[in-house]
Amino acid sequence: MEISIHNTLSHKKEKFEPKTSGKVSMYHCGPTVYNTPHIGNYRTFILNDLIRRIFEYNNYTVDQAMNITDVDDKTIRGSVEAKQTLTEFTRKYEKLFLDEIESLNIKKPHHLIRATEHIEQMIKMISVLLEKDYAYTANDGVYLAIDKVKDYGKLADLDLGSISKERIHNDNYDKENPRDFTLWKFKSPDDGEVGWQAPFGEGRPGWHIECSAMATDALGETIDIHTGGIDLIFPHHTNEIAQSECATGKTFVRYWVHGGFVNIANEKMAKSAGNFYRLNDLIENSVSPLG
Repeated sequence: MEISIHNTLSHKKEKFEPKTSGKVSMYHCGPTVYNTPHIGNYRTFILNDLIRRIFEYNNYTVDQAMNITDVDDKTIRGSVEAKQTLTEFTRKYEKLFLDEIESLNIKKPHHLIRATEHIEQMIKMISVLLEKDYAYTANDGVYLAIDKVKDYGKLADLDLGSISKERIHNDNYDKENPRDFTLWKFKSPDDGEVGWQAPFGEGRPGWHIECSAMATDALGETIDIHTGGIDLIFPHHTNEIAQSECATGKTFVRYWVHGGFVNIANEKMAKSAGNFYRLNDLIENSVSPLG
C-alpha cells in the first residue's frame, strides 16, 4: 500500500519513501514534565500513535523515539517553587504522563529519552557548532548565529528581511521575530543547583538543542519523520533544523508532520488561557479515555 504524507516543509502531500527500504524512523517532541498535561496535548500524542500503527499495519519496521523534557526554564522554575530537586519534581509528572498515555492505549515509544540523560551529546553538538563557527559565546551563554545558517526559517516560511541581530535567552519567545537563540545557558542564581560542566562554561542546555542531540543520538543524523504540534513549527522545529544541519551537514528530517490544536469556544486550549480539560476531568465526568 502506498502511504502519502502532508509534509510541512514542502506544503504538499508526498508519497512516503523511506530512507531505508521497509523501515521508518520517527521522532516526536514529547512532554515538558512540569505540570499535568491537558487533552489538547494528548491530541498530538494520539496522532503520533496513529502514524506508527499505520506503518506497522503496512509491515514497516518502525523505530520510534520521543523525548522527555526534564530540564528547561519551566521545569527548573517549578522545582524551585516546589522546593524539590529537579529529578523529584519532574519524575512525578513524567509518571503521570506515562500512566495517562497507557490509559489512552498509546504505544510506548521504543526510545523514551530524558534530556538530563543526554547532556554529553548536547555538549558535543554545541562544540561542533562552535568549531564550525555557526555558534558564538556571549556573557550569558552560547548562541547560534542564524545569519550564518543557509535557508534559516524554511520550515516556517519566515521573512528574514526584518531580522535583527539580537539574542534571546528564554526558551519561549516572540514568535514573529527571529533572533539568535541560546544553545547553552551559563549558570545563574535562578537555576539553583541545576548545572553541568562543559568546555565552554558551566550551565545547562537550551530547549532547542535538547531535541536535536537526542533525536540524532537515537535515530541517526537523518530521520524519516518528525512530528509535533503546529505551535512548534517556529521557533522550536525551525531551530532544530538549523542547529542539526549545521552540525552534521546532512538533511535532518525528510518529512515533517504537524497536528492542529484542540479548540474550546473557538480558542486554542492552553494552560495559559485557563480553558483546558485534563484527562482526569473527563474520567470524573464518566467519559472513558477510549471513548
